[in-house]
Amino acid sequence: MKICVLLHRKSGQILVEAIVAASVLTVGLLGAVALLSRSLSLNRVASDNYTASYLAAEGIEVAKNIIDHNLIIGLPWNSGFASGDFEADYASDSLSPYLGAKIRFNPATNVYGYSGGTQTSFTRLLRVALVGAEELRINSIVSWSTGQTQSSVNLEDRFLNWR
Repeated sequence: MKICVLLHRKSGQILVEAIVAASVLTVGLLGAVALLSRSLSLNRVASDNYTASYLAAEGIEVAKNIIDHNLIIGLPWNSGFASGDFEADYASDSLSPYLGAKIRFNPATNVYGYSGGTQTSFTRLLRVALVGAEELRINSIVSWSTGQTQSSVNLEDRFLNWR
């Protein structure tokens, strides 16, 4: 009679062990899936950060190109610059008033600009401040959203009339 009681108790133990093993595997797999999902979303955030920093640097370069263009054609170095908010793209030879337009990406040429291509979530603001007659301070501010997160990059450069 004791043997029957022991066998009866062990048959239920296998079921309990199977349920525990299944739940441990389920928790492990859900953790791996959550980690993978989070890493993919952070990959997008990192990619957008790189793109925004390059777009902000391009804004500073556009301002420098306009200054160089002014000097080449014989205008004063800071011609066309006034304190305020502006926008410009790589092909600009002057600043345009800031309208908050989204930057577009042209996959055929791999170039960002304000025309052609597909609209991105990036906007670029060039904030110009005249610091006396011999200095310009330019902030290139790129703003964007990734999912529900709003982000921005602000690069500043100062240009002096050294020529």
